Amino acid sequence: MRVTGVKAYPLSVPVGDLQRTSQGSFGTISIVVVVVETDAGVVGVGEALARFGPTAYAELIETLLAPKIVGMDPFAVEAIWQRLFRTFSGRSGGMLIEAISAIDIAIWDILGKVQDRPIYELLGHMGREGIRAYASSIPWTDDANATKVVEDCLADGFREMKVKIGAPVEASLARARLVREVAGPDIRLMADSNWIFDVDDALEVGKGLAELGYFWFEEPIVPEDIEGYRWLRDRLPLRLAAGESEHTAIGAAPLLTARAVGVVQPDVARSGGISETRKIANLAAALHIPYAPHVGASGAICVAASLHLAAAMPNFLTYECMIFPNPLRDTLLKEPIGGKETLKDGALPLPRGPGLGVELDMAEVERWRVR
Repeated sequence: MRVTGVKAYPLSVPVGDLQRTSQGSFGTISIVVVVVETDAGVVGVGEALARFGPTAYAELIETLLAPKIVGMDPFAVEAIWQRLFRTFSGRSGGMLIEAISAIDIAIWDILGKVQDRPIYELLGHMGREGIRAYASSIPWTDDANATKVVEDCLADGFREMKVKIGAPVEASLARARLVREVAGPDIRLMADSNWIFDVDDALEVGKGLAELGYFWFEEPIVPEDIEGYRWLRDRLPLRLAAGESEHTAIGAAPLLTARAVGVVQPDVARSGGISETRKIANLAAALHIPYAPHVGASGAICVAASLHLAAAMPNFLTYECMIFPNPLRDTLLKEPIGGKETLKDGALPLPRGPGLGVELDMAEVERWRVR
């Protein structure tokens, strides 16, 4: 069996102000969906996050990356990844690795379909029947709206929630207290500041979150400041979470080996697909650091791939279940998965079909395609 072609579909959808963070609202969600074809008639699908330039990603994939793997055996998944990775010289990361993510996920989808097994079985799963999940996220908006979202999450059956916080410090702590009061003492809470603080303000916020019983403090400072994460880690009695901005295992290694975080959060649609995200998670596992997949502003294929990794990784902690409407997540598949409506006893069901276990709705792909 050989790869015969790669097609890329740049997609973009307006979402308005539904998921405001400390950095503002971006207004649209953009991804690239990739379809990899083979001479055996088996087709795989993948996804890359492409926040601001989906057509640029699609051109990179079709004109530069696709010719490198046409004719290759899909089961040479590592050789395919390495060939794509060596397209450019220099430090790893950025747009190239995100584009590779989509192709890699599609290759794994093919492998599962050929073997007639879900990807998590190929990865060596942990026997999990459901995937523990948290609601993401309580937006950085007014108190009334935040209160309503928390109440809705409780009604949906979530036992864990993440709240967005932002500057100034006093406003962050006020929001954290409000959410704790509304959620009650038995709900596990996490806070995400999207790196709005410097280390001193982050320290003050982190101490307040710890007093309120929060479980983790996510991206308190810019992702490049590993020494800053270590400094905070030494002074705060709660976990720091980060890693959604890491693209490769070698890039994530300094953060992990420094013990700078208590939770690592690579995003399969950014971190080189299933192959490389698995390496990041396994490196974290070797250091006894939990893995919590990041989903964020991604689409349905990212959701599916993240659920497979959650089922397979020994150090999986909890899954980011996005709660705001997103057509690229909610309507892109003929049978949606990973949504809050499927939550049962705080967990999400696994995809059960071969490969990713999903089928694209091409009418929806064409509906949101950027031309």
